[in-house]
Amino acid sequence: MNHKVQEHVQKGDKFVDDGKYEEALLYYEEALTLEPNEPDLLNKKGVALRSLGRYDEAIECFNKSLKISPRDLDAS
Repeated sequence: MNHKVQEHVQKGDKFVDDGKYEEALLYYEEALTLEPNEPDLLNKKGVALRSLGRYDEAIECFNKSLKISPRDLDAS
C-alpha cells in the first residue's frame, strides 16, 4: 500500500474509532480509488457501511473482498 493510501486509511480508522462512519467511509473510498482491489480496504469500507445500516452495500464490499482473496480471514 502506498503512502497516500495509508494516510487515507489512518484517517478513516480514526473516524471509525470516534464513531463517525460517514467521514470514515469518505476516506476509505478515496483510498479505494488508488487501490481498488485491496481486500483490506474493501473490508474497512464494508465495516463502515454496516455501521451505517447500509447492509446491502456492506455485503457487496465483503463479497468483493472474498473474490479477490478467498482466504481473507478478516472478511466479515
